[in-house]
Amino acid sequence: MPEQLWFTALLNRLFAGPVDTILHALRVQPAYPQAPITNFVAMQILVAIFLVAFFALVRSRLSVDHPGGLQHIVEGAESFITDQSHSIIGPHSEGYTAFLVALGFFILICNLIGMIPSFDSPTAVPSVPLGCAIVAFFYYHIQGFKKSGVAYLKHFAGPFWWLAVLMVPIEIISHLARVLSLTVRLFANMFAGDMVTLVFFSLIPIGIPIAFLGLHIGVSLLQTYIFVLLTTVYLQGAVGEEH
Repeated sequence: MPEQLWFTALLNRLFAGPVDTILHALRVQPAYPQAPITNFVAMQILVAIFLVAFFALVRSRLSVDHPGGLQHIVEGAESFITDQSHSIIGPHSEGYTAFLVALGFFILICNLIGMIPSFDSPTAVPSVPLGCAIVAFFYYHIQGFKKSGVAYLKHFAGPFWWLAVLMVPIEIISHLARVLSLTVRLFANMFAGDMVTLVFFSLIPIGIPIAFLGLHIGVSLLQTYIFVLLTTVYLQGAVGEEH
């Protein structure tokens, strides 16, 4: 059985039975029935719990006259993503802000949580960036259908009907490649960042690794921004006025 983080072990101790039951009902056989919850799943659960508690705390302290530090952080992130969406998608982009903010915060905390001792960054495991990419993929297509209905499919056929035979396969491959691109970019950067930090901490435990922690924070912020930016661009392609 692979090594478990303390939070993973706690979840398996409490919920291994119900999780095994659900997996068997879905005809999925866990590799380790006594520990069906893996580290990266446990870390995602922890991040989700943290974000729910964080936003609940911010909501309880909202104030127009005396906004606190947490409110400033959330409002700053919301304003930044709203302005970016408005410049890329257009004046009707406000409806997508909640999804983009939630996606950005989830990825960012997943990137940074590995800096805490006894925790791992779930985004350094391919399954998590892939899951985020698939969510983004389905979200922008759903919004495209909500905006244009069945006419959204014309986007895949190209500007002329006689090009459809050529354009449809190209467009399908292009959209699937977006999932691969989002996944590989986030996973590769976070995995490499974790490995570099771990190596330097094992070689030189004091001083120099602090610089790499700063670099890791910078990479985490940058990769979160790129993921949200690309998702916004894909949304524009799906809900733009031309569709």
